[in-house]
Amino acid sequence: MPNTDVTNGHAAKPAHPNSSPFSGFGTHAAHHGSDPDKWDFAPIVPPISLSTTFKQSSPGVFAKFEYSRAGNPTRSAFEECIAKLEGGTHAHATSSGLAATSLIINMLKMGDHILCCDDVYGGTNRYFNKIVTKFGIEIDMVDPTDLALFQSKLRDNTALVWLETPTNPMLKICDIKAVVKMVKERYEGKKSPMIVSDNTFASPYFQRPLELGATMSLNSVTKYINGHTDVCMGVISTNDEEVAKELRFLQCAVGPAPSAFDCYLALRGARTLHLRMRQHEINSLAIAKWLENGEKAGHVTKVIHPGLLLTPNTSWQRSR
Repeated sequence: MPNTDVTNGHAAKPAHPNSSPFSGFGTHAAHHGSDPDKWDFAPIVPPISLSTTFKQSSPGVFAKFEYSRAGNPTRSAFEECIAKLEGGTHAHATSSGLAATSLIINMLKMGDHILCCDDVYGGTNRYFNKIVTKFGIEIDMVDPTDLALFQSKLRDNTALVWLETPTNPMLKICDIKAVVKMVKERYEGKKSPMIVSDNTFASPYFQRPLELGATMSLNSVTKYINGHTDVCMGVISTNDEEVAKELRFLQCAVGPAPSAFDCYLALRGARTLHLRMRQHEINSLAIAKWLENGEKAGHVTKVIHPGLLLTPNTSWQRSR
């Protein structure tokens, strides 16, 4: 049976559930990546840097930026902000959420195995099962709420464990911390698989997979982080220096770079993420409760909403 009395690794707040468990979230969103002192003219809003190339002091010798596919001042501002919001040390922006997924898959090789949630974003499912498998990578799609079953599908060649919580579309809640513990125990003394958690539906406002032990946290920026339906982007966050180094290399080598203008818009969107997520939660929970108990409840078979499990003394993050 699901354990509905345990938070997903984050401390429960004594207040009502309509708030993030991470203090100062809005302040961090407003300031990180946007330090005016990074520029000699001290702008409050980071400028849009459209240059594709940057001056070299001599052939092959450049300052911070070389070529816009590898890095860009506006992109760096956005990445710095997201790394802070995710509780990470590095963030890597891409041109879409699926581009971020493909960047991670580029870290694998033929013969590797991926253990993935059985309920994931449709684009991820399509990419994994119709494209990734053509390159000699095996994939198992398993219900992550059944920890014993999930554990039984780990193999010696498992290189990546892919979680998504809440899942899209069925809103399953994966216990990230329990999966991390399981993986560490299974591979004790050996090279452990990377653990990725797609954080798109929760957003960093409600959940920080890195603090629960995940290797990487992925967000489709297109959804909540940007929040204005005018940018297609993705972002990967991590605390692992070696993983960050490889992702930075792949950003340049594979090339899924977002535009400077999109990074500017996404950074603008991130500043209001806390306000929007709080209201999304209030609105969606009100609808869920109306569907469950309102005048039309007799026409509804089942209402699926993580917030329906909450009590006034618990936080949004639930483990199963």
